[in-house]
Amino acid sequence: MIAAVGQFEAGTDVSANLEACVELVDQAAARGAELIVLPELSMYFPLDTGDVFSAVAEPLDGRFVSTLGERAAKHRMHVVAGFVESNPDGLPYNSVVSLDPNGKVIGTNHKTHLVDAFGVRESAGITPATTAQPFVGKMGELSLGAFVCYDLRFPETARRLVDAGAEVMAVPAAWISGYGKEDQFATLIKARAIENVSYILAANQIGPVQSGYSMIVDPFGVVLASGGESFGVATADISAARLNAVRGKVPALQHRRFDIIPTAAAARSLD
Repeated sequence: MIAAVGQFEAGTDVSANLEACVELVDQAAARGAELIVLPELSMYFPLDTGDVFSAVAEPLDGRFVSTLGERAAKHRMHVVAGFVESNPDGLPYNSVVSLDPNGKVIGTNHKTHLVDAFGVRESAGITPATTAQPFVGKMGELSLGAFVCYDLRFPETARRLVDAGAEVMAVPAAWISGYGKEDQFATLIKARAIENVSYILAANQIGPVQSGYSMIVDPFGVVLASGGESFGVATADISAARLNAVRGKVPALQHRRFDIIPTAAAARSLD
């Protein structure tokens, strides 16, 4: 399967952002991709913080997701994208939606760890994930899960997806630039791939604020493709055969010592 990561600079014009997403999906399809991952908050990205998301949040059947669903169906491809999902119980979610080649929503994952760091206070406008059960869905011969940007810094987020069956993890991001930040982004992506013996497809925003360099990393930590700093897509071939070969060579997931280091649920039961 040819997989793609797309990158662009999202802003506060929802229509312009959607046009950019559609263009990236079309570019990926022209290169034979069967899956594309788009950045975090592809629908709407403000530079300020606070409760600015509620006014633009959309449900899963709103314009943003529906338009991407139509594009997914047109090209017969999986589309994963970050958007602002409305929440009837409070502040919206920083969400990732997964669409199948029929354009149907097959699942969502909400950002678990909010960025109250680097001078940002995301919790002022976003509700964090409220469920411990992540969505993992089939994508041909592989299983796909997703988490969002800052979640990269918490290894248990990716491990939870792997425990639920994920073999490919999509990571929509809006990773803010800064001293050492680009190196941290690449290091964390490769670490999550290596420790979970899984593919990581990280799609980052670009521009003066975000750092770009979206990448596709294989289960051995090898960078298969990088998006650099410009608008566009990067593609690479991913396969169940490669995943199984690496997991056979490095069966680290089978070597976990639950008798010595219990799962989080088991550890809580010991309290």
